[in-house]
Amino acid sequence: MGFLSNLFGKKTELPEFDIERFEHLKRDCWIPVREDGDREVTDSKFSGIPYLREGESWPACPNCKNPMQLFVQLNPESMPEATRTIWGDGMLQFFYCTNYKPITSCELECQAWDPFSKSTLLRVVQINRPAAWTSTTSVKEAFPPKTIVGWDHKDDYPNWEESREITKASEPPSYEDWELAQETYPRAGEKLLGWPYWVQGVEYPNCAECGTKMQLLFQIDSEVNIPYSFGDVGCGHITQCPEHKTMFAFRWACH
Repeated sequence: MGFLSNLFGKKTELPEFDIERFEHLKRDCWIPVREDGDREVTDSKFSGIPYLREGESWPACPNCKNPMQLFVQLNPESMPEATRTIWGDGMLQFFYCTNYKPITSCELECQAWDPFSKSTLLRVVQINRPAAWTSTTSVKEAFPPKTIVGWDHKDDYPNWEESREITKASEPPSYEDWELAQETYPRAGEKLLGWPYWVQGVEYPNCAECGTKMQLLFQIDSEVNIPYSFGDVGCGHITQCPEHKTMFAFRWACH
């Protein structure tokens, strides 16, 4: 007889399911704590002013040539200590083109839901000069900035489909048994590490360098900290190659 008391704060009897069998699937994740507004150019943040290389213009979309929205910037110095060397030195930045043309958008033309789309930019920028603050953004209809001021540590578990693919249990859980856990896991919203919240099936991209399956680095959900919807309220994932630490991809899916 199993219970979910450690997960939900109350004992829920599940005759054939015991979460303790799946402790090997538990991962740490961190939920960003944010405050409205922009502070320093080197802060971890959603939107706002990014740290740019000396003499560099705001990154532009190769498709429409217009500046792209900064979706997230992560500075290891302000990240949880256990994650500060996950890609090495420098700040991770993710830009996404939200520009519309008279008939279509770069998101559609460039199929931004697929990894390595040219209307997205993922990069690590080294901090090699004093931060020069500016309040000027080059983006039309720029999203309101939110500064990440802390991280809330949580446990995370995979969804039913992914747990069945990777579990070593002799009797993997049925969907009915796992359904209660899915009310909490995997965690939706923005998070650092953990398990992806899949809207459709499991869709890890492969590294363009070596073909290795990439792993979740940071999740971006629709209309949470970024006032933007990926299709029909989809969820996006920044993934990282476990071998090539600065090889990243972004993919999203919706209902």
